[in-house]
Amino acid sequence: MASHASYEDSKKAVWKGLGLLAAVTVAEVILSLLKAQDWAKDMQPIFIGLAILIIVLSVYKAYFIIYEFMHMAYEVKGLALTVLLPMGLLVWGVIAFFYEGDAWKGNREEINKRNRIEAPIQSGSTGAITPAQDDLIIG
Repeated sequence: MASHASYEDSKKAVWKGLGLLAAVTVAEVILSLLKAQDWAKDMQPIFIGLAILIIVLSVYKAYFIIYEFMHMAYEVKGLALTVLLPMGLLVWGVIAFFYEGDAWKGNREEINKRNRIEAPIQSGSTGAITPAQDDLIIG
């Protein structure tokens, strides 16, 4: 049978966990404010590094909350996987949608660029603007 911690030990563990989450949250907020500054936009490697650090801290917070406060660390492996696997698939889906959206954006920009290309236009004797016969391409 598993040994259980005393009430005081459990209370200390909760306060320690809350302190850790608070420290990570404060660090995320400070990094987000630094990243939003005008001087950070001039230094692209620092900007990218801060963004990656914020993502890592957010993932760590999610991991800690799931494993400690949702008690996944104390469950059997099968139950933990039934909770974590759909979350992983959801993250994969979000990343796939970002890639797909970027591809659609690229295609749309290419179509808009092609639509902006205009054929040379000549003025007719009636005052109406008509394209020359050589400018019309069929096919």
